[in-house]
Amino acid sequence: MSDTPEQEPLRLGWEEWVALPDLGLPALRVKVDTGARTSALHATEIETFGRAEKPQVRFTVHPIPGREDLVIPCSAEVVDRREVTSSNGETEMRYVIRTPMVVGGESREIELTLTDRRGMQSHMLLGRQALGDNVTVVPGERFCQPELSYDVYHSAKVRKAAPNRVLRIAVLSREDNYSTRRLVEEGEARGHAVEVIDTTRCYMEINALAPGVHYDGKKLPRYDAVIPRIGASITAYGTAVIRQFETVGTFCVNGSAGITASRDKLHAHQVLARHRIGMPATAFANSPKDTGNLVGLVGSAPLILKLLESTQGRGVVLAETRKAADSVISAFRGLKANFLVQHFVKEAAGEDIRCLVIGGKVVAAIKRTSEGGDFRSNLHLGGKATPVRITKEERETALRSAKAFGLNMAGVDLLRSETGPKVLEVNSSPGFEGVEKASGKDVVAPLYDQIETRVRPAPVPRRKTRGGSAS
Repeated sequence: MSDTPEQEPLRLGWEEWVALPDLGLPALRVKVDTGARTSALHATEIETFGRAEKPQVRFTVHPIPGREDLVIPCSAEVVDRREVTSSNGETEMRYVIRTPMVVGGESREIELTLTDRRGMQSHMLLGRQALGDNVTVVPGERFCQPELSYDVYHSAKVRKAAPNRVLRIAVLSREDNYSTRRLVEEGEARGHAVEVIDTTRCYMEINALAPGVHYDGKKLPRYDAVIPRIGASITAYGTAVIRQFETVGTFCVNGSAGITASRDKLHAHQVLARHRIGMPATAFANSPKDTGNLVGLVGSAPLILKLLESTQGRGVVLAETRKAADSVISAFRGLKANFLVQHFVKEAAGEDIRCLVIGGKVVAAIKRTSEGGDFRSNLHLGGKATPVRITKEERETALRSAKAFGLNMAGVDLLRSETGPKVLEVNSSPGFEGVEKASGKDVVAPLYDQIETRVRPAPVPRRKTRGGSAS
């Protein structure tokens, strides 16, 4: 005979409180139904995603009956797809997941089928399979085990305690380059499903009731997050696609407004000026009659002339004399091109600092040095990158710059001048290769840390019921 005492059977009434911690559901009131074989979680927006050999399912749960404003997004691995007949005789195919359930301080793994049962009083049904052998159900009683409370959903604790669920993430990119591959690799290493979408192949369904983004003849699914990698040549269309994702409520790492403002050199410098962020003296005019005054506003030669849509150092010219500046300005005017005239920070000596800002932190910084006497230090033009230690003032300038544009991810380019750091550019689609190789830091992981934090459910305010109590 064994000396081990037999465990007391778990006593349950016909209604109990349980928690499903791995799904981010700390309190659910469930109906215990010994007449049902299968347990069911009443879920909405059920959709599968991920690789065919290891499918995942995403769904949303309204844990408090009658509170459609409280939505908990969940995801889990699909373990089966099963035909289930409900109590009213209807048969449907349901996805089956497996997850721990905590009741009365005891945790046990159960199988749950997912089904949309809006309007049901109990949002979870506990069947015979989940009960096991060592359970006694007393049909005439309720809440034999300690009661929980819906109050947890009104607290910030529910957000902090939410598990890092599997996410479905879209990377808007037209290129199979280092940055795009790193985003996919890091996301998949964390178990997320990451899809690369060609921005120019998206098209939009614009209406008040059901706006959506379509791709290759199909409406795109609901994504947890979108990471924009919008090329300069498609800024207008790319930001329109991002606005559509914003319209349907998707978290976009960088918003359309910030990308639009950062890409237009004139607009960008006006944003920096409005927030009193240091930059080289800059001037802009439309009329050729104002050329002399334009140059005078930024000082004497040498001067920098920039096309408004220049990128990666292209469309940027150094005029070493006033005569050369007049000549370049005339050429730009002849092409009907919009451009800025900017003071040349000579003491920078062909070097600038690229600060990579993610989620309100500088996660890496490198110094870029020009090659062959070129005043431009862009890595695309052959510049060299080395790690650099930035000052407190440079760090604060980079953070303020990204915040001014509302960008969660930005490459902020600074010049070291005699009067402090000067912002050259705020890049809303910074490349990762040069920064990671020069600094030796993983800069993509902090980006996913931020995404995982941002998509966790937020607490909802309590709502007074007719009886005066809160729910």
